[in-house]
Amino acid sequence: MSSVIPYGRQDINAADIATVLEVLQSDFLTQGPAIERFENAICQITGARYAVALSSATAGLHLACLALDVGVGDWVWTSPNTFVASANCARYCGANVDFIDIEPDTGNINLAVLTEKLALAAQNGCLPKLLIPVHFSGRSCEMQALDQLAKQYSFVVLEDAAHAIGASYQGTPVGACQYSRASVFSFHPVKIVTTGEGGVITTNDEALYQRLLRLRSHGISRDPQQMTRESDGAWYYQQLELGFNYRMTDIQAALGCSQLQRLSEFIARRRALVARYRTALAELPIQLPRADADNESAWHLFVVRVPAAKRKTIFDFLRSENIAVNVHYIPVYLQPYYQAFGFTTGYCMASEAYYQQAITLPLYPALTDAQQDQIIELIKSMI
Repeated sequence: MSSVIPYGRQDINAADIATVLEVLQSDFLTQGPAIERFENAICQITGARYAVALSSATAGLHLACLALDVGVGDWVWTSPNTFVASANCARYCGANVDFIDIEPDTGNINLAVLTEKLALAAQNGCLPKLLIPVHFSGRSCEMQALDQLAKQYSFVVLEDAAHAIGASYQGTPVGACQYSRASVFSFHPVKIVTTGEGGVITTNDEALYQRLLRLRSHGISRDPQQMTRESDGAWYYQQLELGFNYRMTDIQAALGCSQLQRLSEFIARRRALVARYRTALAELPIQLPRADADNESAWHLFVVRVPAAKRKTIFDFLRSENIAVNVHYIPVYLQPYYQAFGFTTGYCMASEAYYQQAITLPLYPALTDAQQDQIIELIKSMI
């Protein structure tokens, strides 16, 4: 039996291992110098002024919501075509969540639907405090247009860029926060670069950055300027608010620093594989994701759409051939937790149609041309 070809996986080399080993043999396994090096590397890649490394992207979304003062009674809007964390982060803060339907050819928030919904919400007095656009599969949402709507309707934009490290929009790296208050990246092993588990928030807002640093570590500060009274000595700290232990370890940060050195290599290989998929699958009766010259995807995922009636058959066949395809995503509001709030089938029709047709094909730097050809031939045999 041939080995399984996963839909995504990490790419770890000898340099990554040596970098981690160096940290393991050092004095700092956590709260040490590797964290700052990693954060600086993220700033260099994205162009953002500040970066805050965290234990996961979910932690990043949660802390960003807290730092932006999202709370009970507020509304947070996001895409249903995402992992549940994009919505859960608002619920952690006690906020209400609503969903904006997607563009079928990108999987991202549909601007026309959003514009119409904002106008209606303004009439009803229930505008969102925060919008979380999701850069699905690594392709940026139309951030300039979202920024214009944010200014018109006075809401804040937090980018869920979990898929999008290395992507660019209008020639600017995703994560530069040109049209948002903050961006959140993920470094899970199936993502473009990995720290094992881990995430980071980028921002250009110094006050937000300082609060994120505090919330990351229990709400504690050792900065005398932030304290409510004079320090007792070098050991002294104060808990200024209720925070969390969402810190990244130096072990993870060191791996991340090493991985980031190969980011351009990873992105180039992903784009080459996508080009091969596009050429080979172009004549089949399936829908391929849209590509735009001024919106360069990082291609975390390559999702094709097949006839809904055939999706499960194709999926099961590929799995039986050890091609570990996947499906991204079940619309968040169809989860039992969110249906308890009144969401039902039919709420976002485009997202539901996308889900019923989507198959995520294997895509990662170590995928060989021969393996990809095998996947392509199996798809052709079924369609």
